[in-house]
Amino acid sequence: MTKQEAMLALNNTIMQCKACPLCQKRTSAVPGEGNINSRIMFIGEGPGQEEDKQGRPFVGPAGQLLDKMMAAIGLDRTNAFIANIVKCRPPSNRVPEDDEAQACLVYLRKQFALIKPDIVVCLGSTAARHVIDRNIRITRDRGNWYEKKGCNFIATFHPSALLRDPEKKKDAWEDMKSIREKMDELGIEHK
Repeated sequence: MTKQEAMLALNNTIMQCKACPLCQKRTSAVPGEGNINSRIMFIGEGPGQEEDKQGRPFVGPAGQLLDKMMAAIGLDRTNAFIANIVKCRPPSNRVPEDDEAQACLVYLRKQFALIKPDIVVCLGSTAARHVIDRNIRITRDRGNWYEKKGCNFIATFHPSALLRDPEKKKDAWEDMKSIREKMDELGIEHK
């Protein structure tokens, strides 16, 4: 099975998943999208209303901001992969509960294993706590690099947090510059 076939099979499994109650109210599961050969992966919390409608990650206002953040360091959806901790929208966009996240993390781990990124960017505290360290605090720990299993991890503010509190954009920009520097250090091409 090719990498492409494996990702399509995984996406099909995600679309039919009933491992937690989030599946009951979804319009569409949101597996993730982007370049499966990318060396950089962005992970958010979970789909919002617009993502649930379209079945695509980060397509609402937060997604438009993420696109701009990525563009500022020479990335777009053709040279990165974007996913979430949970693949179905939590009611009222609430933070996913631990059992919901645990049910979906098996899929995220399989995506990670297929893509084999060199850099993972955790967008917000939910992604950082489930991917980097349970004790991470986004305001305190954002911008720090962590190495696990030969991959470099960093957490920054979720784009929706930046929309709610524009004062955080300066710190997020510092994080994005650090990501670009790490990309250069690792020889990851960008525009």
